[in-house]
Amino acid sequence: MNQPSLQGAWKIGSIMGIPIRIHYSWLIIFGLLTWLLSSRYFPQVTPDLPFVSYWINGILAALLLFVSVAFHELAHSYVAQRYSLTIESITLFIFGGVAQLKGEPPHPKAEFWIAIAGPLSSFFLSILFFFLTMATGGGLAALFAYLSRINFILGVFNLIPGFPMDGGRVLRAGLWGRKKDYFYATQKASVIGRAIALFLIFFGLFSIFTGGAQGFWLMIVGWFLYSAAQASYEQVTLQEALYGIKVRDMMVREMKTIEPSITLDQAVDEYFLKYGYGGFPVIENGRFLGILTLKEVKDVPREDWSRVKVSEVYVPHEKRWEVSPEADVMKALELMVKEDKGRIVVAERGRIIGLITRNGIAQYVQIKGKPFGKRG
Repeated sequence: MNQPSLQGAWKIGSIMGIPIRIHYSWLIIFGLLTWLLSSRYFPQVTPDLPFVSYWINGILAALLLFVSVAFHELAHSYVAQRYSLTIESITLFIFGGVAQLKGEPPHPKAEFWIAIAGPLSSFFLSILFFFLTMATGGGLAALFAYLSRINFILGVFNLIPGFPMDGGRVLRAGLWGRKKDYFYATQKASVIGRAIALFLIFFGLFSIFTGGAQGFWLMIVGWFLYSAAQASYEQVTLQEALYGIKVRDMMVREMKTIEPSITLDQAVDEYFLKYGYGGFPVIENGRFLGILTLKEVKDVPREDWSRVKVSEVYVPHEKRWEVSPEADVMKALELMVKEDKGRIVVAERGRIIGLITRNGIAQYVQIKGKPFGKRG
């Protein structure tokens, strides 16, 4: 799965150069799963074992399940790296795992193999644990039998054609290859993904009313899948609207600038209120220093605005916040999202020639947003 990175995650190590992170929600499901396995599952399947062995098996099973999920995501990542894609991180969280890829697969074949690698890895682990079940006995056999079954379920579940799950990405690869249109394929796969998500939600609700124990979880998984499919649909709609648009086509060339020597009172009255912008470049003797936004102004108590100068609160400029006028607007937007910036400067040959803002991009999409069309 390829989604935006999750907040509230801690790095625990690296494999193949990929940071492995654990989201705090993983701790919740780890504790709940350990308790369920130790108090219910293992006492039922191995009733003659000592009480402590149930908890040992429960902890091991929960840990190995998440190792299996990490292995699933590493399989995606390994194949993605073979196609020269960068994997920024793998995060384990309450619903499984997320491998965050930088960019999209270059062609349908790459999309197919990256997507299918995850379920195939789960089936491989299912077979491996099945043979370990045959080779052992007692508590170990029960442990390996559980892991074999859960990995098989994980592989089958991920093949459901609900984008952005693995099966949905396989579906997109097929549509992409047939129509030769990435945007069309993503749109259709997202629509199918939302339909499947709604089915899971309503089926889960039906299960709750009929006494089914899994209804609540089906509803949560359905809601998560619907949200992810909707986000993917919105993202590709944005990509389609900005297709072929360069930064130079949308940047603000005539910038209103602020001097660092004026007070915040002056900045608010003479710039923010007068022009209605959310931020202004700070210039001194023709030299670009940084940007002052409403956030920095609001961080200062109102009674201090008359004595605090712009030079004391503006955000100094850093090279990584620059974009070329020939860059795609989508790349500029991704940079703003990654750096949590509402605006970045446009630089050419080391000289600042303009600004591009999130609001400006949003207004462009609103006014000139294009429907899905044919793209080679």
